[in-house]
Amino acid sequence: MKMAAEEPQAKKPKLEQNQLSENVLFGMGNPLLDICAVVDKDFLDKYGLKPNDQILAEDKHKELFEELVKRFNVEYHAGGSTQNSVKVAQWMIQSPYKAATFFGCIGTDKFGEILKNKTEEAHVDAHYYEQSDEPTGTCAACITGDNRSLVAHLAAANCYNKEKHLDLEKNWKLVEKAKVYYIAEAASLAREQGFETEDIKEIAQKAQALPKVNPKRQRIVVFTQGKDDTIMATENEVTAFPVLDSDQSEIIDTNGAGDAFVGGFLSQLVYDRLLTECIRAGHYAASVIIKRSGCTFPEKPDFH
Repeated sequence: MKMAAEEPQAKKPKLEQNQLSENVLFGMGNPLLDICAVVDKDFLDKYGLKPNDQILAEDKHKELFEELVKRFNVEYHAGGSTQNSVKVAQWMIQSPYKAATFFGCIGTDKFGEILKNKTEEAHVDAHYYEQSDEPTGTCAACITGDNRSLVAHLAAANCYNKEKHLDLEKNWKLVEKAKVYYIAEAASLAREQGFETEDIKEIAQKAQALPKVNPKRQRIVVFTQGKDDTIMATENEVTAFPVLDSDQSEIIDTNGAGDAFVGGFLSQLVYDRLLTECIRAGHYAASVIIKRSGCTFPEKPDFH
């Protein structure tokens, strides 16, 4: 008697070896809505702005942001250093969407709604703590010719409440899903630590050797220096990596270069790739961003 042949079971598709899961990268920092516009000299003069400068907003700048929107043709971008880096990392990763998560604080206002839309467009899984005491943080980029005068109003960005947001179970689960975390804001490390040297390689070496809570993983220190070599210090050596050559005539805006480098670096770190490859990706991302206005990028990266 012949037995009926069993239907072959459909095989479950295997995950590609390098396929990432959602929320593998976690970033936390000060979210700002970048508001960019070409303005005139009268506008700069009215608010006491220099053509090429970066300042924190004072009381006299309170009306600047609304006037910028009303008087000029503005572009909005999700900004703030950490959010820029997370956004660039997601762009480099491409798939899956929401590989990158971001936490920060915004206001319950129209700028907050625009910021949420902009992070969604960038496919970043942003979860903001929303409060009504302070407005959403903004950064006005007032462009005249080749100059950019930046005015940052941190506002709500400074109001993050750990107990009311990070500690919530649904949010903490996103933290636990991540494999790579980026929460650092750069500081004047050498002066803070009393290193008594201005040699960047020596500073990197000393920073790498600072005491560490978790001894199981050695600290890696990476310093960028604009157009000069990127320096990486491990336990055993300090290495310099030249940045990609760029035609000076193609450079439009270098403000987002450091954030872009971090984003490119993180996009490979989540794959556990070699640190040299992470730095190569960082240099690539920075080279793209400096040829555009603001921390923006084309639809897809050309990094192989």
